[in-house]
Amino acid sequence: MLNQGIGSWPARRARKTPDRIALVHEGRTLTYRQLHERVLRLAHALRALGTGRGDRVAYLGVNHPAFVETLFAAGALGAVFVPLNTRLTAPELAYNLADSGSTVLVHAPEQAEVSAAAAAESAVRHRIALDGAGPGVLGYEDLLAGGGTGALDVSTVPDDPCMIMYTSGTTGRPKGAVLSHANIIWNSVNVLVDTDLAADEVTLAVAPLFHTAGLNMTCLPTLLKGGRVLLLGAFDPDRVLRLIASERVTYMFGVPTMYDAMAAGPRWADTDLSSLRSLNCGGAPVPARTIATYLERGLAFSQGYGMTEASPGILYLDREQTSAKAGSAGVPHFFTDTRVVLPDGHDAPPGRRGEILVHGPNVMTGYWGRPDDTAAAVTNDGWLRTGDIARTDEDGYAYIVDRVKDMYISGGENVYPAEIEDALLGHPAVAECAVIGVPDPAWGEVGRAVVVLHPSARAEEHDLLDHLRDRLAKYKIPKSVVFLGALPRTASGKIIKPALRDSCAGRSADHPTS
Repeated sequence: MLNQGIGSWPARRARKTPDRIALVHEGRTLTYRQLHERVLRLAHALRALGTGRGDRVAYLGVNHPAFVETLFAAGALGAVFVPLNTRLTAPELAYNLADSGSTVLVHAPEQAEVSAAAAAESAVRHRIALDGAGPGVLGYEDLLAGGGTGALDVSTVPDDPCMIMYTSGTTGRPKGAVLSHANIIWNSVNVLVDTDLAADEVTLAVAPLFHTAGLNMTCLPTLLKGGRVLLLGAFDPDRVLRLIASERVTYMFGVPTMYDAMAAGPRWADTDLSSLRSLNCGGAPVPARTIATYLERGLAFSQGYGMTEASPGILYLDREQTSAKAGSAGVPHFFTDTRVVLPDGHDAPPGRRGEILVHGPNVMTGYWGRPDDTAAAVTNDGWLRTGDIARTDEDGYAYIVDRVKDMYISGGENVYPAEIEDALLGHPAVAECAVIGVPDPAWGEVGRAVVVLHPSARAEEHDLLDHLRDRLAKYKIPKSVVFLGALPRTASGKIIKPALRDSCAGRSADHPTS
């Protein structure tokens, strides 16, 4: 085939395992043969609309077979796929569409109104709705029905752009990380090697596919291997547990809050989890209490650390090391390399903290239309600056300490909130927490803990601070606590600390009102 990118995957899988099930969604199944035919029809339809090499095709919607079909169809044409976050407002979506220059937008019914508003402020020429045609909107299934099925093999090389994934944009305007076909392929190979995915894998894709981990750590590696992907549009802990048991799920990815919600539900104790072979967790370190809860059911986490700009896999902690290296993000993925560097550019010795840098075939080609930002993020010799602080132990296992921008200085001491947050999570009343630095006339900055309590649990500020006094040095202990009903999070589950700084920096200790 001339197409060496991921757009050729459905055709390659269809000739190899045509009758194996590729996708399952709400009781509907697609074999690899059927997936290939639908991708081919969509690609022909998009080409008839004028979409070709280098054009950008955007998708807005929760996990659905059309997301996967649009991604592959774009790849089959040499076009660039732009997944969009369903939590964004119309102005935010309009910015991403305009910034990427997307000319086609495929969207789910739930996003019809926001899609119309966003498309009107961008270069989008064609809107395609999954629920059928309407005024100024083409119907997705209508396009497929009229699309051709003739062979389509557009020359595509691995270094061609495959997708533009926008960073969460928690500070300033989001940037579009350009991921090449090679980036996606090598990341998938890393997952296959390190996670040891099998051809009979049954992967539950419940994390949003528009998020890099949901797509590139679970869905695409499974499809490359020829396994089965169960697409779930929204996370519901009880439903996830039911699906694990009924569909014999073998692999899934989630963030710690998702796994905690599953373990806290009424079905946890009685659900058959014997099919699970791999539980992958990212987005934040897995708390010790979560690890212990799952170990009681004979389940161990494989933890990871990554970022959109690395497609995303950087570090990986095998499940056999979950307890022995608790708190570690692991060692680099097989075809990826990392360094921990001091401010002077020298490698940090074990135990010393420094910024973690990444090098490998999975590192992005750059930020879309932002050469200055690309130059600031990637060194001349190809090392990606992550902006994360890490240390390594004598065995080379890395421990992510905090974000460079989240660290604050109190009385001349560097304070890393992640360490304090981990200690706070050890209090039985604490469900979620985040620590931010706030101005202080005497110390420059001091810590403020923002805490969400478990339902029906009670704790006062002094209870939590007393809990920390035997666990942390005095200068690390926050000076105040703010209680909230929930923490602001991105679609990938990460806490949005800038929002907390804006809303909680000036508040005194209080409890959420009911």
